[in-house]
Amino acid sequence: MSGSQNTTTLMRLGAMNNIAVAVAHQWWRLFTAQFLHIGVWHLVTNIVMIYYMGTLIEPSLGLTRFLTIYLLSGIGGNLFSFAFGSDTSVSAGASTALFGLFGAVVALGLRHRDNPTAAFAARQAFVLALINLAIDLFLPNIDIWGHLGGLVFGFLLEFLLADRFFKKVNPKLFSVVLAILIFLVVVAVRLGMVINY
Repeated sequence: MSGSQNTTTLMRLGAMNNIAVAVAHQWWRLFTAQFLHIGVWHLVTNIVMIYYMGTLIEPSLGLTRFLTIYLLSGIGGNLFSFAFGSDTSVSAGASTALFGLFGAVVALGLRHRDNPTAAFAARQAFVLALINLAIDLFLPNIDIWGHLGGLVFGFLLEFLLADRFFKKVNPKLFSVVLAILIFLVVVAVRLGMVINY
């Protein structure tokens, strides 16, 4: 996880850039951007928040589900950025994946509504996500689309993958969530290609 503020360095290391993805077909940037950071402060704040959110959700999900949601939410957030974000901006950071953890905690709380601890954690994650999204509206150079995409993907992926306590996934819910995820990926890729190519 590097922390450079130099655009050339970030691009060389795999930061997200819509033109690079659409025109140069550098699709790997959807994945690699979540491991880069724009400055030390960006890196430190993401590490602290990921640690905090990880302690809330990893015990319920287990390591494999946690990492799956984390990494796929990062990609999902970058897909939203590709579809709706600025075509010339360079973005990087784990916040797309972090917002996926917010979404997963909210979904976990909905799934375990009868558990006061899970319900409290869900409310806490929801408020944190809303506060961060509100801040995004007022700060320049923040990829709000990446954050929204990560949030949506994390929420849906938790329902898709379930958790340690829900060993059996409802087949109908699984099918609906999977269809929504596939739809979002297809639409994001298509929009991103049309807008940025």
